[in-house]
Amino acid sequence: MYQRVVLKLSGEAMKGDGPTGIDPRTVKEIALEIKNLRDLNVEVAIVVGAGNLWRGKTGEELGMDRAQADYMGMLGTIMNGLALQDALEQIGVATRVMSAIPTSAVAEPYIRRRAIRHFEKGRVVVLVGGTGSPYFSTDTTAALRAAELACDVILMAKNGVDGVYDKDPRKFADAKLYTKLTHQEVLEKNLAIMDSTAASLCKDNNINILVFNMNTKGNIVKAVKGEGIGTIVSNGE
Repeated sequence: MYQRVVLKLSGEAMKGDGPTGIDPRTVKEIALEIKNLRDLNVEVAIVVGAGNLWRGKTGEELGMDRAQADYMGMLGTIMNGLALQDALEQIGVATRVMSAIPTSAVAEPYIRRRAIRHFEKGRVVVLVGGTGSPYFSTDTTAALRAAELACDVILMAKNGVDGVYDKDPRKFADAKLYTKLTHQEVLEKNLAIMDSTAASLCKDNNINILVFNMNTKGNIVKAVKGEGIGTIVSNGE
């Protein structure tokens, strides 16, 4: 069983059935799943996106400066992180939000050693603000934090998709689910697990990725226990 994990949550995971925004019931359900991990004494870091609130790419398409649009997205991740922290603490899970950009009124600065100390004290660490720099996705944030915090795996929680397919299963009935892939195959086949920067970082640092459907209750715990769900991506060693 994995002992220290990075859980990568997309912003869309927090909007529920709505087109945008934060759905309190959905966030509470996610929090309960995370609590189940803590009950197994798994150390959990969560990297959260902001696609439910804002996408830097959208701003760029509207004519905004790309860096400005990306900073807006980083602020969106902070909003999502605070919502998740509140839901976790309401069910008795000690949580700290750590931000890569200065927001001292609502979050601690991200400091690697302090994050590890939070793990040691049994706290969930919610990592927001991306990498702190524009032009990098929250996928890259997850890969970077997994490397520096010595996490066992990145859990890529997907909405309604059971793992990695050779083509979009929502459009093609004959789409094939991969159970195992190598990092090199992900890059060569241009599979849409994460962006190429994040995938290369995982390959270079030998970080495993487990892609699974988070909408099925109990799947996060099954993923951590290695019960054979989703798609595992490794260097094939």
